[in-house]
Amino acid sequence: MASTYKLVIFDCDGVLVDSEPLALRVDTELFAELGWPLSSEEIARRFVGRTTDYMMGELAAHLGAPVPEDVHARFVARYREVLAAELRPVEGIVEALDRIAGLTCVASSGSHEKMRFTLGLTGLYERFEGRIFSATEVAHGKPAPDLFLHAARSLGVDPADCAVIEDSEYGVLAARAAGMTAYGYVGGGIIPAERLAGPGTTLFSDMHELPGLLGEE
Repeated sequence: MASTYKLVIFDCDGVLVDSEPLALRVDTELFAELGWPLSSEEIARRFVGRTTDYMMGELAAHLGAPVPEDVHARFVARYREVLAAELRPVEGIVEALDRIAGLTCVASSGSHEKMRFTLGLTGLYERFEGRIFSATEVAHGKPAPDLFLHAARSLGVDPADCAVIEDSEYGVLAARAAGMTAYGYVGGGIIPAERLAGPGTTLFSDMHELPGLLGEE
């Protein structure tokens, strides 16, 4: 069976690489050190799917002062240490990608540097090289549609012919705003399914199911 879509757009963290639990652990530790103790559930609700700049802006607002210059570097260093030791591909994603014959790309709130690191660690970078898009390239990150529209435009595909694979509420909202069909992955257990549910969205919990959902088989 031919694919239903001309382009399948993947988020990176939590969809391709199983980084969300590791990042939440780091965020929880560092936010507490900085004087804003939040549970991992609250951090997930507030920040999963958003850019680092957004997170730093919210931290500054809470502190009532600019975030110290070294804080971002501390976050990055801690992330890299933990990811280098523990990061793995999301369960089932390699097999799913092997079965998806159509055009694919990555569109993430993370920076290109971060994606080179995480996708490189997990052996996935080469699968998407030249088709990787970052929120740093557009005016507004998720939940605005800018990033997904930029990816589709760059690859010459109409938004209506695109599927977006996301694991965050903000990513699903961005897909809907872009006029694309959303597939909400809830197998990671980070974001409750009800927060991803909504119009034009199919929820699934096993990456092995994805090719069939996309009409690839």
